[in-house]
Amino acid sequence: QVQVVESGGGLVQSGGSLRLSCTVSGLPFADYAMGWFRQAPGKEREKVAQIDLDYKTNYADSVKGRFTISRDNAKNTLYLQMNSLKRDDTATYYCAAPDVPYACVFNAYWGQGTQVTVSS
Repeated sequence: QVQVVESGGGLVQSGGSLRLSCTVSGLPFADYAMGWFRQAPGKEREKVAQIDLDYKTNYADSVKGRFTISRDNAKNTLYLQMNSLKRDDTATYYCAAPDVPYACVFNAYWGQGTQVTVSS
């Protein structure tokens, strides 16, 4: 049984930082690309960042230069370091994995989400 659990969200002032964590169990974590997504009220879910098996990363234009995705395969954990936060970053953040190893379509395993609220 695959479990995906996010943590680290909270309330932060504009310009502040947060680090999100996502612990995954039940699959060979090192063989999976992983992604962070977010969804704000009234908006569609969007991909924020992705990290592949070879640690190659890519980011949404809206977070480039401010967010950093990383992974620790020994701990089966994915991270999202978020700096220079803006009010537009307010959303529920989700961690996601594909349905099979080496795939890059995040349509299978999702966490319950962690809320990030940025105040002015």
